[in-house]
Amino acid sequence: MEGPRRFRDFEEVLGLSPNTLSAKLKRLEAAGVVARRMYCDHPPRAEYYLTEKGQTLSPVLKVLHDWGSAHTLGMDRELSGDPD
Repeated sequence: MEGPRRFRDFEEVLGLSPNTLSAKLKRLEAAGVVARRMYCDHPPRAEYYLTEKGQTLSPVLKVLHDWGSAHTLGMDRELSGDPD
């Protein structure tokens, strides 16, 4: 939601294998959620940005983020069995 991202940006944040990430980006591109544009020719490098259709997901993602923040607070502590 905060502007164009490069493949490496997604790899670092999501921790997906390059093949998996590439397949997911291709599916999002085919669905019209993201678009790709080249920022370097040699070697070829692309960045991805949300299309107008993709930007309409912003309110949905915000609600999911807010829900996750409210309902997962302390979850690491609960899963480890640490009562504090």
